[in-house]
Amino acid sequence: MTFFSKLLALLMLLTSAQVFAAGGGGGAPDTPVKPEDPVITSSKAAIAQQDWLRSQQILKTALANNPNNADYHNLYAFSIRKGPNPDMGLVFEQYQEALRIDPKHRGAHEYMGEAYLMVNNLAKAKEHLAALDRLCFFPCEEFSDLKEAVQKYEASHKP
Repeated sequence: MTFFSKLLALLMLLTSAQVFAAGGGGGAPDTPVKPEDPVITSSKAAIAQQDWLRSQQILKTALANNPNNADYHNLYAFSIRKGPNPDMGLVFEQYQEALRIDPKHRGAHEYMGEAYLMVNNLAKAKEHLAALDRLCFFPCEEFSDLKEAVQKYEASHKP
């Protein structure tokens, strides 16, 4: 997507947001916000404390009850990858499942790219960076974070 087509898309989005905010969006103006998922909340709290094993247990239990939740697979893989002695086969399996469920899952693309850097597969990391470039109208946080990780990897692996 070119810069101008991204700019046009943003302008259209802003215009439609203004129409909706003015009451022309067709929905109730006081539509409640979707509540936070308690599994995600608990897992993120464990991650914030770097309690990778607790986060893994929370998510493993949740996945047994809800195996089609891309966010659960993504955070489970993240917790394994960040934890002690990560099983990279399981990490990639979980990220792949997240992307099978939601091919546009930006977090899974970012984290899978970072996982590929951990196993020295720069080409695959760049594939996920390219996917994020296509998914984000403007550079999103996931794109920026993975781009920075790729640049650091390249700088530290120069011949």
